[in-house]
Amino acid sequence: MLGPSHALSGAAVWLAGSWALDVFADYQQSPLALAVGTAVCAGGALLPDLDLSGKVTRNQGGATVARTFGVVSLFIAEVIEKISLAVYTATKLRGDPVRSNGHRTLTHTLPFTVLVGWGTTALCTRYGKWAVIGILFFMIGLALRGLFADWAKRAGWVLITLVSLVAAVATSILLPGDRGYPMIGFAVAVGCLVHILGDLLTSAGVPLLWPIPIKNRMWRMISVPDSLAVKVGGKVETVVLRGVFTTVAVVSAAGLLLPHLLDGEYGGL
Repeated sequence: MLGPSHALSGAAVWLAGSWALDVFADYQQSPLALAVGTAVCAGGALLPDLDLSGKVTRNQGGATVARTFGVVSLFIAEVIEKISLAVYTATKLRGDPVRSNGHRTLTHTLPFTVLVGWGTTALCTRYGKWAVIGILFFMIGLALRGLFADWAKRAGWVLITLVSLVAAVATSILLPGDRGYPMIGFAVAVGCLVHILGDLLTSAGVPLLWPIPIKNRMWRMISVPDSLAVKVGGKVETVVLRGVFTTVAVVSAAGLLLPHLLDGEYGGL
Protein backbone atom coordinates (compact mmCIF):
# COMPACT_ATOMS: atom_id res chain seq x y z
CA MET A 1 0.00 0.00 0.00
CA LEU A 2 0.97 3.63 -0.36
CA GLY A 3 2.40 5.65 2.52
CA PRO A 4 -0.74 7.65 3.37
CA SER A 5 -2.77 4.43 3.63
CA HIS A 6 -0.21 2.88 5.94
CA ALA A 7 -0.09 5.94 8.21
CA LEU A 8 -3.87 6.21 8.36
CA SER A 9 -4.22 2.52 9.19
CA GLY A 10 -1.71 2.91 12.03
CA ALA A 11 -3.63 5.83 13.51
CA ALA A 12 -6.95 3.98 13.17
CA VAL A 13 -5.66 0.81 14.83
CA TRP A 14 -4.15 2.71 17.76
CA LEU A 15 -7.32 4.73 18.37
CA ALA A 16 -9.57 1.68 18.04
CA GLY A 17 -7.35 -0.34 20.37
CA SER A 18 -7.26 2.49 22.91
CA TRP A 19 -11.05 2.74 22.80
CA ALA A 20 -11.39 -1.00 23.35
CA LEU A 21 -9.04 -0.83 26.36
CA ASP A 22 -11.02 2.09 27.75
CA VAL A 23 -14.35 0.29 27.42
CA PHE A 24 -13.42 -3.27 28.36
CA ALA A 25 -10.39 -2.85 30.64
CA ASP A 26 -11.04 0.64 32.07
CA TYR A 27 -7.57 1.67 30.85
CA GLN A 28 -7.81 5.43 30.35
CA GLN A 29 -5.30 7.75 28.72
CA SER A 30 -5.00 11.51 28.84
CA PRO A 31 -5.60 13.38 25.58
CA LEU A 32 -1.85 14.05 25.32
CA ALA A 33 -0.92 10.38 25.79
CA LEU A 34 -3.55 9.39 23.26
CA ALA A 35 -2.25 11.91 20.72
CA VAL A 36 1.35 10.77 21.23
CA GLY A 37 0.44 7.09 20.83
CA THR A 38 -1.59 7.79 17.70
CA ALA A 39 1.16 9.85 16.08
CA VAL A 40 3.87 7.32 16.94
CA CYS A 41 1.79 4.40 15.67
CA ALA A 42 1.01 6.27 12.44
CA GLY A 43 4.72 7.00 12.01
CA GLY A 44 5.64 3.43 12.87
CA ALA A 45 3.27 2.23 10.17
CA LEU A 46 5.59 3.91 7.64
CA LEU A 47 8.85 2.75 9.19
CA PRO A 48 9.23 -0.59 7.30
CA ASP A 49 9.38 1.25 3.97
CA LEU A 50 12.73 2.75 4.96
CA ASP A 51 14.08 -0.14 2.90
CA LEU A 52 12.96 1.65 -0.28
CA SER A 53 15.67 4.17 -1.12
CA GLY A 54 15.90 6.76 -3.87
CA LYS A 55 18.64 8.82 -5.48
CA VAL A 56 20.43 10.38 -2.54
CA THR A 57 22.76 12.67 -4.48
CA ARG A 58 19.81 14.09 -6.43
CA ASN A 59 17.40 14.17 -3.48
CA GLN A 60 14.85 12.26 -5.57
CA GLY A 61 12.76 9.11 -5.41
CA GLY A 62 12.32 6.81 -2.44
CA ALA A 63 9.25 5.84 -0.47
CA THR A 64 7.07 8.33 1.42
CA VAL A 65 9.02 7.70 4.60
CA ALA A 66 12.36 8.20 2.84
CA ARG A 67 11.38 11.70 1.70
CA THR A 68 10.36 12.97 5.15
CA PHE A 69 13.59 14.74 6.11
CA GLY A 70 15.04 15.33 2.67
CA VAL A 71 18.44 13.95 1.78
CA VAL A 72 19.13 12.88 5.38
CA SER A 73 16.24 10.40 5.47
CA LEU A 74 17.04 9.36 1.90
CA PHE A 75 20.54 8.46 3.04
CA ILE A 76 19.18 6.53 6.03
CA ALA A 77 16.85 4.65 3.67
CA GLU A 78 19.80 3.85 1.38
CA VAL A 79 21.75 2.39 4.30
CA ILE A 80 18.80 0.33 5.54
CA GLU A 81 18.06 -0.92 2.02
CA LYS A 82 21.65 -2.12 1.65
CA ILE A 83 21.58 -3.79 5.08
CA SER A 84 18.30 -5.49 4.19
CA LEU A 85 19.76 -6.71 0.90
CA ALA A 86 22.86 -8.00 2.67
CA VAL A 87 20.75 -9.95 5.18
CA TYR A 88 18.63 -11.34 2.35
CA THR A 89 21.67 -12.43 0.36
CA ALA A 90 23.36 -13.98 3.39
CA THR A 91 20.31 -15.99 4.48
CA LYS A 92 18.59 -16.90 1.21
CA LEU A 93 18.28 -20.55 0.22
CA ARG A 94 18.41 -22.24 -3.17
CA GLY A 95 14.78 -21.48 -3.94
CA ASP A 96 15.02 -17.76 -3.20
CA PRO A 97 15.60 -15.55 -6.25
CA VAL A 98 18.60 -13.29 -6.63
CA ARG A 99 17.67 -9.70 -5.73
CA SER A 100 19.22 -6.35 -6.55
CA ASN A 101 17.46 -4.42 -3.75
CA GLY A 102 16.26 -5.09 -0.22
CA HIS A 103 12.72 -3.72 -0.41
CA ARG A 104 10.12 -5.84 1.40
CA THR A 105 12.70 -8.05 3.05
CA LEU A 106 14.20 -7.51 6.53
CA THR A 107 12.08 -4.53 7.66
CA HIS A 108 8.91 -6.35 6.61
CA THR A 109 9.41 -9.23 9.04
CA LEU A 110 8.03 -9.98 12.49
CA PRO A 111 11.52 -10.17 14.07
CA PHE A 112 12.19 -6.61 12.87
CA THR A 113 8.89 -5.49 14.40
CA VAL A 114 9.79 -6.99 17.77
CA LEU A 115 13.35 -5.64 17.61
CA VAL A 116 12.38 -2.07 16.77
CA GLY A 117 9.70 -2.03 19.48
CA TRP A 118 12.09 -3.41 22.09
CA GLY A 119 14.87 -1.08 20.94
CA THR A 120 12.63 1.97 21.22
CA THR A 121 11.57 1.03 24.74
CA ALA A 122 15.18 0.33 25.73
CA LEU A 123 16.31 3.74 24.48
CA CYS A 124 13.53 5.54 26.34
CA THR A 125 14.29 3.58 29.51
CA ARG A 126 18.03 4.21 29.32
CA TYR A 127 18.08 7.85 28.25
CA GLY A 128 14.68 9.17 29.38
CA LYS A 129 13.32 12.33 27.84
CA TRP A 130 16.31 12.90 25.57
CA ALA A 131 15.51 9.65 23.78
CA VAL A 132 11.80 10.46 23.87
CA ILE A 133 12.43 13.80 22.11
CA GLY A 134 14.46 12.13 19.36
CA ILE A 135 11.96 9.33 18.82
CA LEU A 136 8.97 11.66 18.85
CA PHE A 137 10.73 14.01 16.43
CA PHE A 138 11.29 11.18 13.95
CA MET A 139 7.89 9.54 14.36
CA ILE A 140 5.90 12.77 14.25
CA GLY A 141 7.71 13.68 11.05
CA LEU A 142 6.76 10.35 9.49
CA ALA A 143 3.17 10.75 10.68
CA LEU A 144 2.93 14.22 9.15
CA ARG A 145 4.37 12.96 5.88
CA GLY A 146 1.87 10.11 5.74
CA LEU A 147 -1.31 11.57 7.20
CA PHE A 148 -1.02 14.94 5.47
CA ALA A 149 0.69 13.84 2.26
CA ASP A 150 -0.55 16.67 0.01
CA TRP A 151 0.36 19.35 2.55
CA ALA A 152 3.74 17.70 3.18
CA LYS A 153 4.63 17.80 -0.52
CA ARG A 154 3.80 21.49 -0.71
CA ALA A 155 5.46 22.37 2.59
CA GLY A 156 8.70 20.52 1.91
CA TRP A 157 11.02 18.66 4.23
CA VAL A 158 12.41 21.75 5.97
CA LEU A 159 9.03 22.79 7.34
CA ILE A 160 8.18 19.19 8.27
CA THR A 161 11.46 19.00 10.18
CA LEU A 162 10.79 22.23 12.08
CA VAL A 163 7.19 21.31 12.94
CA SER A 164 8.29 17.85 14.10
CA LEU A 165 11.03 19.29 16.31
CA VAL A 166 8.74 21.84 17.95
CA ALA A 167 6.03 19.23 18.51
CA ALA A 168 8.52 16.73 19.97
CA VAL A 169 10.06 19.21 22.41
CA ALA A 170 6.67 20.60 23.49
CA THR A 171 5.29 17.11 24.02
CA SER A 172 8.30 15.98 26.03
CA ILE A 173 7.91 19.00 28.31
CA LEU A 174 4.27 18.18 28.95
CA LEU A 175 4.79 14.44 29.47
CA PRO A 176 4.87 13.56 33.18
CA GLY A 177 8.09 12.60 34.91
CA ASP A 178 11.39 11.19 33.69
CA ARG A 179 10.47 7.58 32.97
CA GLY A 180 10.82 4.97 30.23
CA TYR A 181 7.51 5.49 28.42
CA PRO A 182 7.21 1.83 27.31
CA MET A 183 4.00 2.63 25.40
CA ILE A 184 6.09 4.53 22.85
CA GLY A 185 7.99 1.37 21.94
CA PHE A 186 4.75 -0.60 21.86
CA ALA A 187 3.19 1.99 19.53
CA VAL A 188 6.15 1.76 17.13
CA ALA A 189 5.88 -2.04 17.07
CA VAL A 190 2.12 -1.95 16.49
CA GLY A 191 2.63 0.48 13.62
CA CYS A 192 5.20 -1.82 11.98
CA LEU A 193 2.87 -4.79 12.39
CA VAL A 194 -0.02 -2.87 10.83
CA HIS A 195 2.24 -2.02 7.88
CA ILE A 196 3.14 -5.68 7.35
CA LEU A 197 -0.53 -6.72 7.48
CA GLY A 198 -1.37 -3.97 4.99
CA ASP A 199 1.25 -5.18 2.52
CA LEU A 200 -0.09 -8.70 3.05
CA LEU A 201 -3.21 -7.53 1.20
CA THR A 202 -1.23 -6.77 -1.97
CA SER A 203 -0.12 -9.28 -4.59
CA ALA A 204 3.58 -8.76 -3.81
CA GLY A 205 3.14 -9.97 -0.23
CA VAL A 206 5.62 -10.00 2.65
CA PRO A 207 8.04 -12.59 4.13
CA LEU A 208 5.68 -13.18 7.05
CA LEU A 209 7.26 -16.47 8.22
CA TRP A 210 10.93 -15.41 8.02
CA PRO A 211 13.26 -16.87 9.29
CA ILE A 212 11.42 -20.20 9.03
CA PRO A 213 12.64 -22.12 5.93
CA ILE A 214 9.92 -23.64 3.74
CA LYS A 215 10.78 -25.90 0.79
CA ASN A 216 14.25 -24.51 0.11
CA ARG A 217 13.06 -20.94 0.54
CA MET A 218 13.79 -18.63 3.45
CA TRP A 219 12.10 -15.56 1.96
CA ARG A 220 8.76 -16.88 0.75
CA MET A 221 6.40 -13.98 0.06
CA ILE A 222 2.95 -14.54 1.54
CA SER A 223 -0.13 -12.65 0.42
CA VAL A 224 -3.86 -13.00 -0.07
CA PRO A 225 -5.00 -14.74 -3.28
CA ASP A 226 -4.54 -12.62 -6.41
CA SER A 227 -8.31 -12.41 -6.86
CA LEU A 228 -8.58 -10.65 -3.50
CA ALA A 229 -5.35 -8.64 -3.65
CA VAL A 230 -5.55 -4.86 -3.34
CA LYS A 231 -3.99 -2.93 -6.21
CA VAL A 232 -1.45 -0.45 -4.88
CA GLY A 233 -2.81 3.03 -5.52
CA GLY A 234 -6.09 1.68 -6.86
CA LYS A 235 -9.57 2.82 -5.87
CA VAL A 236 -10.02 0.00 -3.37
CA GLU A 237 -7.03 1.30 -1.44
CA THR A 238 -7.41 5.05 -1.89
CA VAL A 239 -11.20 5.22 -1.56
CA VAL A 240 -12.55 2.14 0.22
CA LEU A 241 -9.75 1.29 2.65
CA ARG A 242 -8.85 4.88 3.47
CA GLY A 243 -12.55 5.59 3.98
CA VAL A 244 -12.78 2.69 6.43
CA PHE A 245 -9.60 3.75 8.26
CA THR A 246 -10.82 7.33 8.54
CA THR A 247 -14.22 6.25 9.85
CA VAL A 248 -12.66 3.95 12.44
CA ALA A 249 -10.27 6.68 13.58
CA VAL A 250 -12.95 9.35 13.91
CA VAL A 251 -15.48 7.11 15.64
CA SER A 252 -12.84 5.74 18.03
CA ALA A 253 -11.55 9.20 18.90
CA ALA A 254 -15.08 10.39 19.57
CA GLY A 255 -15.81 7.33 21.69
CA LEU A 256 -12.66 7.94 23.71
CA LEU A 257 -12.92 11.66 24.31
CA LEU A 258 -16.56 12.71 24.31
CA PRO A 259 -17.74 10.82 27.44
CA HIS A 260 -14.86 12.20 29.50
CA LEU A 261 -15.22 15.72 28.15
CA LEU A 262 -18.93 15.70 28.97
CA ASP A 263 -18.13 14.53 32.51
CA GLY A 264 -15.46 17.22 32.87
CA GLU A 265 -12.74 14.67 33.62
CA TYR A 266 -10.08 16.29 31.44
CA GLY A 267 -9.20 19.34 33.45
CA GLY A 268 -5.58 18.97 32.42
CA LEU A 269 -3.25 16.90 30.28
